Amino acid sequence: MSVENSLKQQMLSAIPHLRAFAISLSGSVDRADDLVQATLLKGLSNLDKFQPGTSMQAWLFTILRNDFLTQARRRKREVEDPEGSWAEKVAVMPDQGSRLDFTDMMKALSKLPFDQREALLLVGAEGLSYEDAARICGTNIGTIKSRINRARTRLAELLQFDANDDFGPDRLVRAALLMHASL
Repeated sequence: MSVENSLKQQMLSAIPHLRAFAISLSGSVDRADDLVQATLLKGLSNLDKFQPGTSMQAWLFTILRNDFLTQARRRKREVEDPEGSWAEKVAVMPDQGSRLDFTDMMKALSKLPFDQREALLLVGAEGLSYEDAARICGTNIGTIKSRINRARTRLAELLQFDANDDFGPDRLVRAALLMHASL
C-alpha cells in the first residue's frame, strides 16, 4: 500500500472520532456532519502538508476545531438559544431516564467555557493524550490538565453529583427500590 493510501486509510478510521467531537462542539448532528465533511476535504487537499510520524487524528481534529471556531465567529450575529428554551418547545421530550440524563449532560457541557469543554471532550470522550490535546488546542499540558479538572468540578456541580453518591442504578431504579422497600 502506498504512503498516500495509508494516510487516506488513517483519515477514514478517524471519521467516527471526528464526528463525535464535532457533535459535541456544535450540538447539532447536521452541523457536525458538515464540519466533518469540510475537515476531510481540507485534509485531502492538504495531505502533502501532513507530517508523517505525527497523529493523523490530532491533525484532523485541529482542522475541525479551526473550522468550528471560524464558523462560530461568523455566527455571532445569529440568534442563539443557549438555554434551549426554543428547542424545548419544538422537541419531543424523551420518556427514558438515560435519554434525560444524556440531555442533562449535554446542557451541563454547554454551560462550560469553550476551552474547558474542548479539553474535556478531547481527553475524556475521545481518549486523546494530554499531549495531543495540548497540541490541538495550542497550549501546554498543564493548562489542559487544569481545564479538565475545572470542567469536571463544574460538571459535578451542575449535575449535582455528590462524591458520596453511588453511581449504580439510575434515579428511577433507586426510587422504585426505595418504594418497594417501604411497602
